[in-house]
This record gives sequence, C-alpha cells and structure tokens, in this order.
Amino acid sequence: METRRLGRTGRDVGVVGLGAWQLGADWGAVDESDALGVLRAAIEGGVTFIDTADVYGDGRSERLVGQVLKEHDNLTVATKMGRRVEQVPENYSPANFRAWNDRSRQNLGVDTIDLVQLHCPPTPVYSTDAVFDALDAMVDEGRIAAYGVSVETCAEALTAIARPNVASVQIILNAFRLKPLDEVLPAAAAAGVGIIARVPLASGLLSGKYDEHTTFSADDHRTYNRHGEAFDVGETFSGVDFATGLEAVRRLMPWLPAGTTMAQFALRWILDQPGVSVVIPGARNPEQVAGNISAATLPPLTDDQLAAVRDTYDTLIRPQVHDRW
Repeated sequence: METRRLGRTGRDVGVVGLGAWQLGADWGAVDESDALGVLRAAIEGGVTFIDTADVYGDGRSERLVGQVLKEHDNLTVATKMGRRVEQVPENYSPANFRAWNDRSRQNLGVDTIDLVQLHCPPTPVYSTDAVFDALDAMVDEGRIAAYGVSVETCAEALTAIARPNVASVQIILNAFRLKPLDEVLPAAAAAGVGIIARVPLASGLLSGKYDEHTTFSADDHRTYNRHGEAFDVGETFSGVDFATGLEAVRRLMPWLPAGTTMAQFALRWILDQPGVSVVIPGARNPEQVAGNISAATLPPLTDDQLAAVRDTYDTLIRPQVHDRW
C-alpha cells in the first residue's frame, strides 16, 4: 500500500487506515470475534494506522486494538480523549489528561501511545495555551509520542494547525463535505500537519447500499442521532439529510469506473485530495475491509469524475452543510 507521512509525527502510514469506532459501540452490535477479525484482516491487508478513542464502547475498542497490537509490529495507533466528562473547557486539565491517558495506555497495553488526539473539545480549548502546554509535558514524560486534534469545524482546524506542536488534524472529509478543501488542507500542507480524513463514507451513505427503505438498529447513531440528539449531527451522515444524500449518490453512480463500488470511488476521491495523509473508514467484516483497502490501488479519478463530485455537492449538498462546519 502507498504510504504517506503523518504530519509532525514523523511516521509513515498506509493511506487507507481503519477507524475502530464501530468496534466499540454506536453502530449496532459487533461481537468480539468479529471485531478481532476486522482488525486482523485490516493489518494483513496492509493497514498500518488504526484510530480509536477512549469512549468507543467505554474502552472496548481500545482493548480490542490492544489485543492485536501485541501480535504485530510497525503499527501506528491513535486514540482520542476528552469526551468522558462534561464538555466545558475547565475539564481539559493536566490532571484529567493524565487520568485519561493512564486508562488508554492500560487498555492498549502500551507505555507510550503513538498519537493522542483531543476528541472534538469545546471551541475555546483550541485557543488555550495551558492545554497545549500540558500536552507538551506529556510528550516530554514519554506518555505520548505525539498529539493532535479531532475537530468539528474548519475554523477549529485552522486554529489547531497554527499550534507549533500539533502533529495532525482529524476532520470530516468526504464527497459530501468539501469545505476543508478551501483552506484547511492547504494550511495543513504548508505547516507540515497531517490530515486524518474521518467519516469518509458519510456514515455509509457513500457506500451506495442504502435506499429509502433502509433502517438502522436502535443502538446505531444513524437512528438515535439523526438530528443531533446525542452529539454533533455532522458526525451522522455528515449532517446531510438522508433523502438528499441518497439522491446525491444516485447522481454519482454513473461516474463509477467499471468494477468499482461506490465506497471505493468515494475513498479514492479522498486519497486524490492534496494534503490527505490517511483515510479511516470503518468496517464490520473482513469483506468490507478488503473493499476499502482496494481503493488505494485504483487509479486517480479523472477530471470529469472530480467535476461530477463537485457539481453534485454544489447542487445538492452545499446549501445544507457548507456554512455549518
């Protein structure tokens, strides 16, 4: 698999990674054997970057990742912290950071975590010097090798990129979320900050497998957070109305190369954007893993295909989401 430098971490990672949210919770039940099968299939397929968080299944995702981390070398594991408490800036303190970090290191079975990201904190946190001083201290102590941020908005990303020791920014980027192309990706490239593209398939909309009759289980965020009831609605279907998303996918379908799935097309589109370090699709079974990984072997999209994505976005998606995040 093609590798790219993950910003200021100094590490090279495969361009298609694995997002491990669904192995913890919020996407319907995934039993342990299936979750471990997904992780092992990803690694065997060439994935070298795995992204998790301390709140995914209250640590379950981290613990599962920790099991396979014992079996393989040359993996880069990123986790996130900050969502275990009320989302107010004062909770982003050195004492809490160390407590969360201790728990994540225990879950993962490591002394030093490769990359720790603030998990979509309140906006003022990005402008608080004491927060980043605390993160610098954790690097000095050997608790973490590098730190980054996961953001909801482009404005938050730009504030983080200006910080001298932020290694990476994780941001929603897909064919239904083009705003990061305007300023965030160029700024990150200029600063040497890595870009981790999350929600790459718009919570499955860009898999091309859904229609108006598709339903999701009660414990799936695509049911209970469709209107932002539990967390930022931008995390669910990228904030796009479900029916609008289905129509957008139908407009893109004719542009798929022969033998290519909608998901592979969507992932290839992300990989073609200058400045992207790694994309982190999730998967519930080894077949989905293999399909995602194969996107890295596809040729770059043509100018006409890229224009079709832009036109579909401008016509259907931009009015709903462009000014929100």
